[in-house]
Amino acid sequence: MKTTVMETMKKTVAKYGDKPALKFKVGGAWKETTWNEYHNQIRTTARAFMALGLEKGKAVSILGNNCPQWFVSNMAGIFAGAVPGGIYTTNSPEQCQYISEHSEANIAVVENAEQLAKFKQIRQNLPDLKAIVLMNGSDPDPNVHAWNDLPKLAEKVSESELDKRINAQNPDDCCTLIYTSGTTGNPKGVMISHDNITWTAGQVIDLINGSHEDQIVSYLPLSHIAEQVVSMHGPVIMGATCWFAESLDLLGDNLREVRPTIFVGVPRVWEKIQAKMVAAGAQNPPLKKKIAAWARKKGLAAGYGDQEGGPKPFMYGLAKKLVFSKVREKLGFDRCRLFISTAAPISMDTLEFFHSLAVPITEVYGMSECTGPATVSLPHPFKYRIGWAGPKVPSTELSIADDGEVLMRGRHVFKGYFKNEAATKETMDKDGWLHSGDVGIIDEKGFLKITDRKKELIITAGGENIPPQVLEGKLKAIPVISQAVVVGDRRKFMTALFTLDPEKVKTEAAAAGSSAATATEASKCDKFKAHLQKQVDQVNSTLARVQSIKKWVILPQELSIEGEELTPTMKLKRRIIYSKYAQEIENMYKE
Repeated sequence: MKTTVMETMKKTVAKYGDKPALKFKVGGAWKETTWNEYHNQIRTTARAFMALGLEKGKAVSILGNNCPQWFVSNMAGIFAGAVPGGIYTTNSPEQCQYISEHSEANIAVVENAEQLAKFKQIRQNLPDLKAIVLMNGSDPDPNVHAWNDLPKLAEKVSESELDKRINAQNPDDCCTLIYTSGTTGNPKGVMISHDNITWTAGQVIDLINGSHEDQIVSYLPLSHIAEQVVSMHGPVIMGATCWFAESLDLLGDNLREVRPTIFVGVPRVWEKIQAKMVAAGAQNPPLKKKIAAWARKKGLAAGYGDQEGGPKPFMYGLAKKLVFSKVREKLGFDRCRLFISTAAPISMDTLEFFHSLAVPITEVYGMSECTGPATVSLPHPFKYRIGWAGPKVPSTELSIADDGEVLMRGRHVFKGYFKNEAATKETMDKDGWLHSGDVGIIDEKGFLKITDRKKELIITAGGENIPPQVLEGKLKAIPVISQAVVVGDRRKFMTALFTLDPEKVKTEAAAAGSSAATATEASKCDKFKAHLQKQVDQVNSTLARVQSIKKWVILPQELSIEGEELTPTMKLKRRIIYSKYAQEIENMYKE
């Protein structure tokens, strides 16, 4: 039966009212909000938003890092019959203006003075904007309202007026706008319905046996559908507790405090954890290194055996006791049963690294347009295959088009793009199939593997079609390389841009007999470059001749969101990267 977000929350509040819904740090100590308190805060905030002029069908723009106020603002917008639209904290004032104007936002909720400044700069260009709400602190501007002022404002609107807004909504109504991060051009507003959210989250929770005992950490951008489903809407269905990480820098500390039962990371997060673990392991005495190497062989064998339902290798129990249990405890993963990677392709090197330590990362593939997950891979026999994104979400359809494009159909597929019928028709065909833009294959067990982005396929001057992500995954397996961007569209041969892992440069340089200590020094050192070339040659030996990397260059610093080379979900913005490093690229193609 179809249901709305409000009906789902009402059932959970009735069942788990006194249990903790949200946990967050105040003055260094964890505080909690119960489901009853959370629900009351949402209703109060919804009434305050209505008092400030929030109209049915209009939007609430939310600009801030993960915190209780973000959740409450988002849910309050839905309860009041409006549509919340998250904005990435890294967005410029111009980007904030585009999303707020396009979504017809009546209310903007901002985290602090820094984010408030963006809206003060653009509000004269936002005709629908009636008020700004400041999550933290206050401002003398009469159109800026402090979070603590909302209960007083709510008194102007009765509970029954809010109930009218709630009761007027149907499960098929749009209740959320997810703005795509836009690797090219302006972002599109993905219209997600109540049924999209409640049904999709419900299917996944049934799959993973989710319950009110689950503990989840919220730290990825809430403007992204994956984080909303995992940390905001999923817990509403199961009554689980969501903890807010203090920041990405403090995530490691917070994981040890929270000890989550489910943890979702994008590839870059897993790569960062891996890099720190490798750096720490390098400091161990020889005997400890030998024990770790022995245990990791057992762990990797167990990982590959598990996926086929095979037995654990001999002496696995000892390896678990000596190494695996200690690793999990140090990471805060001692009670975690699900380790998920999503949002972008993850390298086989990273997957095998964690599997070798009995941390079985499985992949979820999806997109905003299918409310997050299209496939879910689980750490159970026959439910995962290392390097594959797993089988489709139950009661949905998954297919591969004649040109290799991945297609999806089902109740998880979105309503269309807001105010963009042309783009909707391009993405969704007349038979209801959602065209992902990704190229993939499905094996005999129904497991999906993404091989590339359809639009990112490199077509060489010789007419060869080359998927860059496959090559980049292999290159990133070279320990010192943190990021790789392959170049070669309409070119005679393939080249690459590399960034180096700052924590590994010194060690790798020493192995090369080089004194380089930074990426810049390494890029100028012939010994280091010769050492790296040998490793690139090894990768080339596994590739077809037309795919091999003929030349490469080391960039002085890592690609970043702030540098606009990555989307907020860490996907490469190839067009910007190619433009920013055009000179370096051209130099590689000079005779």
